[in-house]
Amino acid sequence: MDRTVIASTRQRLVVVGNGMAGMRTVEELLKLDAGMYDITVFGLEPRVNYNRIMLSPVLAGDKKAEDIVLRTREWYEENGIVLHAGDPVVAIDRSRRIVRARSGLAVAYDRLLLATGSSPVIVPVPGAQLEGVIGFRDLDDVDAMLAAARRGGSAVVIGGGLLGLEAANGLLRRGMQVTVVHLTGSLMNQQLDPQAALLLRRALERRGLRILLQAQTEAILGEGKVAAVRFADGLEVPADLVVMAAGVRPNVALAREAGLHCERAIVVDDTLQTYDPRVYAVGECVQHRKATFGLVAPIWDQARVCAAHLAGLGHRRYVQQATATKLKVTGIDLYSAGDIVGLEGSEDLVLRDRHAGVYKRLVLAGNRVTGAVLYGDVSDGPWYFDLIQRGADVSTFRDRLLFGPGLCEAA
Repeated sequence: MDRTVIASTRQRLVVVGNGMAGMRTVEELLKLDAGMYDITVFGLEPRVNYNRIMLSPVLAGDKKAEDIVLRTREWYEENGIVLHAGDPVVAIDRSRRIVRARSGLAVAYDRLLLATGSSPVIVPVPGAQLEGVIGFRDLDDVDAMLAAARRGGSAVVIGGGLLGLEAANGLLRRGMQVTVVHLTGSLMNQQLDPQAALLLRRALERRGLRILLQAQTEAILGEGKVAAVRFADGLEVPADLVVMAAGVRPNVALAREAGLHCERAIVVDDTLQTYDPRVYAVGECVQHRKATFGLVAPIWDQARVCAAHLAGLGHRRYVQQATATKLKVTGIDLYSAGDIVGLEGSEDLVLRDRHAGVYKRLVLAGNRVTGAVLYGDVSDGPWYFDLIQRGADVSTFRDRLLFGPGLCEAA
């Protein structure tokens, strides 16, 4: 009996990275044209795609690991996607248009999507490689933190930003004694002004967190395993676990070795295309007009634009927008959006209610809201964020702006 093999006429798309950015782009592409590509995905972790944003609730015990899965193995199969989980790409041959995985598997591509993400910055101090020093980036890190919490003892979290505070809160809820160490004089200094940061610090200290500001880590002490952290002023804090949450670094080594143009991250244009027209990049590994990205909203925008161009619908362009941040710590309401610093000539509208624990600060420029910091009552945050994004003229209700949309719309 004759057997005729019909080769696929579809193009080949290889996705390097099975994280949120890469798979959101694939999902958007499938909506536009599900039959255009044969899709192969390579992932570093031996898992399906999950919501990295929800690692903090898993650590705190509010969710389980299975609750944060975004796409099951059945989803990949149903959409004809070949997934190589736990087998990351280690080399890209752009002249032959082939990627090679750690297992030795080689796959050819017509279009390549890089979504290699980022890695936690490990502060380069003596002892940083000791057992018990970890980042906070994936489910393996969460498992390591939960194992440490079951043994009890003390934890030091280096970094008082969004991720560090969420890690500290989770470890505290799991029963550890936790010290948060931050290099500057106020927590979350990228998102909060000093007044809101002070309210946040007091709330966290009431919960039992110890917070050290303007503290520079000098060394991590221990024989084989971490035992303490020493600071530049000579203070030593006991530690059975040290969590590095002092920022992330875009994963660009693979792209750089392939000869793609990289600066701090992989440089892309408004279509999310690299300097090689067959190679696109999205997420925390990219640099667009000098900016890099760590929040989900701009990465979702990138995914939509990139998918449109991969589908041959090249009318979309990625435009950077204002971003909003909300702290995921149960019982603490905190919201920050836009430019909270302000430029020359900008004005502040401030509401403080110490008794109620409410603080609101709006930054205005030319009768338009450009930034907002809310603590205690964040219900109006999305409305302020909408005003920021639209560049709405608020002159007709400026005097009521701090009191929310109800009074402003009545005006």
